[in-house]
Amino acid sequence: MLSICKLKGDMSVMARSSMKQIENDEIKIILELQKNARESIDKIAERCNFSRQKVWRIMNKLEEKNKIWGYTAVTDDEKMGVNRYFVLIKRTLTPLTNDLAEKIVKRDIEKSIAKEAITIENSYFVHGKYDWIICLTAENIKQAKKFCDILQNVYYGYIANIIILENLFSIRNHGLLNPNKDEIKDFL
Repeated sequence: MLSICKLKGDMSVMARSSMKQIENDEIKIILELQKNARESIDKIAERCNFSRQKVWRIMNKLEEKNKIWGYTAVTDDEKMGVNRYFVLIKRTLTPLTNDLAEKIVKRDIEKSIAKEAITIENSYFVHGKYDWIICLTAENIKQAKKFCDILQNVYYGYIANIIILENLFSIRNHGLLNPNKDEIKDFL
């Protein structure tokens, strides 16, 4: 009887150990993808010391579980002819209605700016002095202000304050250091 209990205990330890190993393998692959999402599966496998099939299988599972939402290119705003802005939004104390929640879930703001030269890159609900931060690119400050006007109209009565910050220079973007490091001297 004692040996069966010990065996079950050993299997439990092995299961936890296996789960931990799977998590560690996933992290290795995610870190490689964050360095360069265009890297070949063969190169990732080589760097992680895994087989090509293991990398492919883990990447598919990560996508299925939505641990990886997608892959993106990091661009140079100046060369793309856009500026990057951060919009800090403070809500009013007005309780959230079901209608407003639906507008947020359906991403009405994105539909409202579809014809504008504005791209929302990141959107975060945050805890602190402000409640929502949106990172966007636009041709100029006038376009960014137009975005804020549209935002005020879509969420009328729920926004107490908006601040627009313009990015002057990206030192690190999506975890990658800006290759134009000598240009930072212009901003110091």
